Amino acid sequence: MCSEELKKLKLYNLFQSIEMPLLKVLSDMELEGISLDTEMLSDFSEELSKDIVNLERNIYEISGEEFNLSSPKQMGEILFEKMKIIDKVKKTKTGQYSTSEETLSKLKGKHQIIDHILEYRGLQKLLSTYVKALPLLLDKNTNKIHTTFNQSVAATGRLSSVSPNLQNIPIRTEKGRKMRKAFIPKNSDFEILAADYSQIELRIMASLSADTSMLSAFNNGIDIHSATAAKVYKVEEKDVTREMRSHAKMVNFGIIYGISAFGLSQRLGIKRKEAAEIIENYFIEFPKVKEYMDLSINKARDNEFVETILGRRRYLKDINSRNGMIRAFAERNAINAPIQGSAADIIKKAMIDVQKEMEKQNLESRMLLQVHDELVFDMKKSEKEILTKIVKEKMEQTITLDVPLVVDIGFGENWLEAH
Repeated sequence: MCSEELKKLKLYNLFQSIEMPLLKVLSDMELEGISLDTEMLSDFSEELSKDIVNLERNIYEISGEEFNLSSPKQMGEILFEKMKIIDKVKKTKTGQYSTSEETLSKLKGKHQIIDHILEYRGLQKLLSTYVKALPLLLDKNTNKIHTTFNQSVAATGRLSSVSPNLQNIPIRTEKGRKMRKAFIPKNSDFEILAADYSQIELRIMASLSADTSMLSAFNNGIDIHSATAAKVYKVEEKDVTREMRSHAKMVNFGIIYGISAFGLSQRLGIKRKEAAEIIENYFIEFPKVKEYMDLSINKARDNEFVETILGRRRYLKDINSRNGMIRAFAERNAINAPIQGSAADIIKKAMIDVQKEMEKQNLESRMLLQVHDELVFDMKKSEKEILTKIVKEKMEQTITLDVPLVVDIGFGENWLEAH
């Protein structure tokens, strides 16, 4: 696409002010690389291998026989014919029982064997994809991992990375989080600094929708999930239970992705009717959020694209499809893409601003990684005060919303400690 076309589509400023300057930042990060604690990974590999063997043993004991855990056919027969975990079973096109991640995740909690199988698969993936694979990717000259960042792969504008993919390192499980312990500073004069945007997508939602209750919570430093729970469950904030807050948190993030009552019921393990009531109460208490969602869908129907705060476009050709499922998927993207895309634009701009100031002050510290809403640095210990100030100020002031951007910063001898 030439500059004239970019100008015509009002994308030239985004191209010039974000994507082009970011090239240099990403190039520097790729060349710098990140150090790896191979001894830690070796010990972790042994630990995971033992856990996997124990899980295998438990699965066989519960099922009453040994079978090939890598065989969907054998697993399906054990779960749905022999054990009859559920009555109505989804099948694949070939007539086999589905044992996909999605299928089994929906059955989580129904029987302990399901939980064991999901954990087994998670540990197997962690072991093969990261723990054993990363040491093999160490550069012989630098003895570091050098990932490659992609600017134009994700439709939302988010960065992705390959060889290795460091964007998808697990964070939801304890074992997955432990993987971050392997990423360390270059030497004893340095420390890892991790800076993470706090609830950036919800803050963008508050700003785009201009919902009074959401704006008030963020502008007054009130915990958004507790505030949401109080409104949805119609109780005082002091009376919000941990479970209420947990449910509200799931709703807050789910709404951004156009979650349905069925989807929420699956995630929370509650009845569909109860989930529908929670969503209905949410929209009563946060009416502008519903207005924003409807407006986004209607705009997308008219234009066949949506835009981020900085003007990045996500084309949605299927928004007017006659196929209900295809259309619904596009509608969810119409709601989510401006939010997720704006978050991506914001952190890209922050990376440019931070790097520029670091170079201006001739710091020895280096930016290493960008993972979703987080930036990771190899920080010279003697530069701790100045780097912290630069990162916090530049990340929080990179763009002006109707609510403050908040950045949490941590330090440590590895990425896990810092995060």
